[in-house]
Amino acid sequence: MSIRLDLPPKLESELSTEASRLNLPLTDYILQVLSIRQVLNNPPKTGKELVAYWQSAGVIDSRPEISDSQVYARHLRHEAETRKRS
Repeated sequence: MSIRLDLPPKLESELSTEASRLNLPLTDYILQVLSIRQVLNNPPKTGKELVAYWQSAGVIDSRPEISDSQVYARHLRHEAETRKRS
């Protein structure tokens, strides 16, 4: 479906800034903002609902190169603890 929408200049500027910050095209960012409205109106109430939302949003399994999350977390923690401070 295609919809023509005339946004007030200030709102367009704010959305464009947010989209740029996330490195997304404006149209993709607007679609994301619209798609989360259901979650804002009816947030997940259980862990199961939250996991289902994260899966539908593409958060879960968004990093296929990480095969073992616990090993990866230990690696990140080790890097943070041993980095040189300036």
